[in-house]
Amino acid sequence: MSTSQSAGHRASASRPARSGPVPTREMVWAAASRMRPYLRRTPLLRVEVDGRPLVLKLEHQQLTGSFKLRGALNALLAGDRPRRVVTASGGNHGLGVATAARLLGVPAEVYVPTTVPDGKARRIEATGATLVRHGDRYAEAAAAAVLAASGEGVRYVPAYDDPEVVVGQGTVAAEVVADLPEVDTVAVAAGGGGLAAGTVLAVGPERTVVAAEPVGCASLGHALEAGEPVDAPVNSVASSALGATRVGDHPFAVLGSAENLRSALVEDARLLAARDRLWEEFRIAAEPAAAVPFAAWLDGDVPGRLPCVVVCGANTDWAPA
Repeated sequence: MSTSQSAGHRASASRPARSGPVPTREMVWAAASRMRPYLRRTPLLRVEVDGRPLVLKLEHQQLTGSFKLRGALNALLAGDRPRRVVTASGGNHGLGVATAARLLGVPAEVYVPTTVPDGKARRIEATGATLVRHGDRYAEAAAAAVLAASGEGVRYVPAYDDPEVVVGQGTVAAEVVADLPEVDTVAVAAGGGGLAAGTVLAVGPERTVVAAEPVGCASLGHALEAGEPVDAPVNSVASSALGATRVGDHPFAVLGSAENLRSALVEDARLLAARDRLWEEFRIAAEPAAAVPFAAWLDGDVPGRLPCVVVCGANTDWAPA
């Protein structure tokens, strides 16, 4: 089961962003230019599924196995080069920050809860970053990371609530429209809102953006209903990647006033079926979160004559059914 809605009529209720630059489309294109030497330009795959045309953006083939490298890299390139970078994450964001720091020759510390899966911890440590285990919950690790980043010349990179991170994530969609201008809709997975907001900026008002979320962790959907970021429950098989309890203020400053945004909700059974179908038909080993927009497309919640679904990550240990 899925639902969809437009966000445009809620523009007057949106909250202003935190201090910092308001992300713009021009910033996305500038970020794409400055990051070009460091990133892999991931390919597009034109396919037909159930008799319908579709484009898949294979962002899971990015250097770190997910789009998160883009936001982290742009955050470090956009201003003065920090002497050290700190973040909190046991997943794709932590790996993205650690890899971006390695590419730029900056020492990195990634704080994770003690419950972090061994596979994720191993990938982060393989970059050369210092892995700091702290607390049993992510919130405890994040609090320690923010404290550790309080020194001069240290950059704390949030997972999504940062204008430069939003802009960096938008370069995924910038590549889509540059490589295939005929695409009229771009569908992405939404967690804290960084990728969705960056996509809205990159594609412009002439194209539709679908932000797809699991029913059990829909922080953006709750925010759009309330007209501002609010706390939302987290209960989904995709919550390890899309489990933000609250959409970020910076992303919502873009998403809350976007006339071209649609929100789609997907049941867990549907996203898992979509994940397995990506493997069976295309040998794409997507993580559950990355299959959410494909599930929304299969459910008929992604309009357009030539829509593009972003397969945003493949950092998980799983075997398809």
